[in-house]
Amino acid sequence: MFITFEGPEGSGKSTQIVLAQQYLEAGGRRVVRTREPGGTPIADRIRGILLAAENASLTPKAELFLYFAARAQHVAEVIRPALESGAVVLCDRFADSTWAYQGYARGLGTELVEQMNALATGGLTPDCTLLFDLPVEIGLTRAQARADGKPGELREDRFEREELDFHRRLRAGFLELARRYPARFRVLDAAAGIDEVWRRTRAILDEFLPGEVK
Repeated sequence: MFITFEGPEGSGKSTQIVLAQQYLEAGGRRVVRTREPGGTPIADRIRGILLAAENASLTPKAELFLYFAARAQHVAEVIRPALESGAVVLCDRFADSTWAYQGYARGLGTELVEQMNALATGGLTPDCTLLFDLPVEIGLTRAQARADGKPGELREDRFEREELDFHRRLRAGFLELARRYPARFRVLDAAAGIDEVWRRTRAILDEFLPGEVK
């Protein structure tokens, strides 16, 4: 089972994916938790280029190609082998983020993104996608507080510095994906507290992964 966690900046998905891993492992399942961009040594180096605020001059097309380079390596090295071994794979962002960020919010074209993604992933699609949705102003406030709370570390906040209209388009892109693929997507109100969001997340996991494995 391949489950992805998606959402705009500050949506809390990275907190929920850790809780999900703990919950599923406590139920006896073997879990591989990973993230994008990144997940492998090569992809992590690409992540440093993509998310560092100092790389503000990165062009939209160069950004897009870097995401697909990282994803192709990630799928080949981590995700497919884990799925083939029978593990549940939890991924913090995947192809839907590229569709929403680069295809929709950047305006590069969703059809182009879909074609390139099919090449990069070999057609791999999540079985379930949890979309953590919230107003952009709330998300950006959370994201900025998170970045400010990590002094001395490389600031991965290049996207947080985009204009408000970019983030509004981004949210609209994610919601459009949820409308297009209702069987795969589950939308959660991420403006609620961590405990309430986790209660709803757990219910979705139980829907797609019923029962315990011992």
